[in-house]
Amino acid sequence: MSTEPVRKEPAAVRPASTMLLLRDGTAGMEVFMVVRHHQIDFASGALVFPGGSIDADDAVVARDAALAGRHPGLDEAAVAFRVGAVRETFEECGILLARDKGSQQLVTAARASEIEAEHRVALNKGERKFSDIIKASGIVPALDLLVPFAHWITPVGMPKRFDTHFYLAVAPADQLGAHDGSESVDSVWVAPNAAVEGAKTGKFKLVFATERNLIKLGRHTSAAATLDAAKTEGVVT
Repeated sequence: MSTEPVRKEPAAVRPASTMLLLRDGTAGMEVFMVVRHHQIDFASGALVFPGGSIDADDAVVARDAALAGRHPGLDEAAVAFRVGAVRETFEECGILLARDKGSQQLVTAARASEIEAEHRVALNKGERKFSDIIKASGIVPALDLLVPFAHWITPVGMPKRFDTHFYLAVAPADQLGAHDGSESVDSVWVAPNAAVEGAKTGKFKLVFATERNLIKLGRHTSAAATLDAAKTEGVVT
């Protein structure tokens, strides 16, 4: 009988997207974060940025320029990651980064609220696809506003692994955002450095990647400076 240990296959890597929504507050730049439900099996109770796994419908949107718009220089996978970031932001905090077809302006808070009231609950329950919402509402995700910020891949050996792309975007000034009450149970606009300090005192729980991205965010004091730096520095996986 063999005494060699059984080798377990590494957990599959799930593609995922995360959104870092920024705004300039009275005391400096703030980022929107949510507290994950304590019964969720990944990062339960942690303060995180809105985000989650890419689903098959994100790729459906990415393949159709009528739904996602045209994005020269980006392949289908890159577009799908951005679609997922916009979708997850809408699911988790109700902020919709989109434009009405033919418009150069983001949808207003009132328009976003109408779309949220009609579709957000069904989207969160998996009863409606984001592609259907795009078609029904006559909107196009504002993927051009997303700036790549970071790229993290969970190490081999962890029970759950993600290949996560992090994006920056300035939050629409008139859309305030609110947690969904299921996956996330609280939400806050917080200065990046304050979130890091809060983790040291026990006020917040942070996973490693979130903490490192907050520290990176904390190098700059305004949304514009953060976006400019991200555009020039590039992303290291």
